[in-house]
Amino acid sequence: MTDPIVEKIQRNPRYLELRRKRNRIGIVLTVLMLLVYYGYIALIAFDKAFLARPVGAGVTTFGIPIGLGVIVFTVVITGIYVRRANREFDTLTEQILKDAKS
Repeated sequence: MTDPIVEKIQRNPRYLELRRKRNRIGIVLTVLMLLVYYGYIALIAFDKAFLARPVGAGVTTFGIPIGLGVIVFTVVITGIYVRRANREFDTLTEQILKDAKS
């Protein structure tokens, strides 16, 4: 026994569009994050000498700004998802709920 409202929502073309769009951006951003993170880990594993080189004449090595770049990249892709969710996904969700009530 399933709820008729749930069935109505699941058959709604906007719901299918929402699922498709959310899944697509989720997969793309996940793959990008995995590439960046595991790329950094692979760099640590296979080219320690590069990461240990100092930047300029200071004591900071290349590993520090690259590691910070990984963190910044994470924040940026989170922002991309949140912005898209607030603009597009929330609008679709409201339309789906409005259709379900009628």
